[in-house]
Amino acid sequence: QVQLVESGGGSVQAGGSLRLSCAAVGYPWYMSDSMGWFRQVPGKEREGVAGIDVDGSITYTDSVKGRFTISKDNGKKTLYLQMNSLKPEDTATYYCAADGLRGRPLEDWYNYWGQGTQVTVSS
Repeated sequence: QVQLVESGGGSVQAGGSLRLSCAAVGYPWYMSDSMGWFRQVPGKEREGVAGIDVDGSITYTDSVKGRFTISKDNGKKTLYLQMNSLKPEDTATYYCAADGLRGRPLEDWYNYWGQGTQVTVSS
């Protein structure tokens, strides 16, 4: 069965960097499934941050363009989110997701989710 295991979260000062990883265990779905990174803060809707669609196209939410990079390693069955120039407003719990809705990689319609990893950015 498919399992997603996240890592890489932590605390960093504004301007710093973190790289989140999401490892898949079981089925090699990275080749065919859409994948993405989402984040959520208490009291707010979960927000799509970056996504890779079925055709390989990549989409970012406007607030992270130029700072975040989503990528995947099919051999390692791992999804990454490189986060540079972090800002306090990036503070959230970040989730990886797989098997989303075709054409809508930043929408919350995924079948598989990681457990979440906390990212805290201080001023």
